[in-house]
Amino acid sequence: MEKELYVFRYDEEKKRVNLRLVGEIDHHSAAILRHEIDEALMKKRPNLLYVDLSGVDFMDSSGLGLIMGRYSLMKKLGGETVVLNPSPRAKKILTLAGMEKVIRIEKREVKADESKK
Repeated sequence: MEKELYVFRYDEEKKRVNLRLVGEIDHHSAAILRHEIDEALMKKRPNLLYVDLSGVDFMDSSGLGLIMGRYSLMKKLGGETVVLNPSPRAKKILTLAGMEKVIRIEKREVKADESKK
């Protein structure tokens, strides 16, 4: 049995997606995530995508690509992407890549009403 790589919650009223990534984001997991997340985003068409990285133990350039690809998709859909709570390892990669110049990165908790399906 494979470990879950993410938790996807959609708030229909606010047209917002809370996506919590967990574990390792490498070439293999990024490919799986990319397909499943894009499918859900195209179906739901949210205005806002929160990508919570607090549960990420490891992330390489594939993880950066995953985040930037969802950022691009959300822009095409007319929405915004915000990275939340990057773990220390994820934060280091994001900082080295200069991601804070491109995408909003915040340290905060998602409220209970923001994480409803």
